[in-house]
Amino acid sequence: MTEQDGKPFLYVVVCAAGIAADVGELIAAAQERGWEVGVIATPVAMGGFFDTAAVEARTGRPIRSAWRTPDDPRPFPPPDAVAVAPATFNTINKWAAGLGDTLAVATLCEAYGLGVPIAVLPCVGDALAAHPAYQDSLIRLRGMGVRFGEPYSGEEARNAFRWERALDLLDR
Repeated sequence: MTEQDGKPFLYVVVCAAGIAADVGELIAAAQERGWEVGVIATPVAMGGFFDTAAVEARTGRPIRSAWRTPDDPRPFPPPDAVAVAPATFNTINKWAAGLGDTLAVATLCEAYGLGVPIAVLPCVGDALAAHPAYQDSLIRLRGMGVRFGEPYSGEEARNAFRWERALDLLDR
């Protein structure tokens, strides 16, 4: 819980998928459920996949995408939970392999080690989802206790991506 207001703190990790444009829906739903929210985005997601100014206005915090220097203060408190939405093929595979080459993936690797609950809403096309490395990654992450929502291939209507499902997965 954040000392500032007593609310639990949710990290929302955003990956580079077209549906990321609607991440404000997850942030709004989390805030309505009493969460304080901080967003961590992959570097590619920061390149126009969502409205960064609107997200920063909504959360009242800067979006994190790069590591801070040792002298910089921590911009977020430790997480009480993490939601990864949308979660892409690349991020899921790197995370399962423990390859923390971006702040987003390193944060996911660390959250597991800290025992923080993690919910994932995958957004992976059918052809990529068929790859054996992806299937192995899902098995590994599920074995680590990561909670997964229904897959979204990007072919469905945008409203088929149920942002609030990440919060439901964290409530159990």
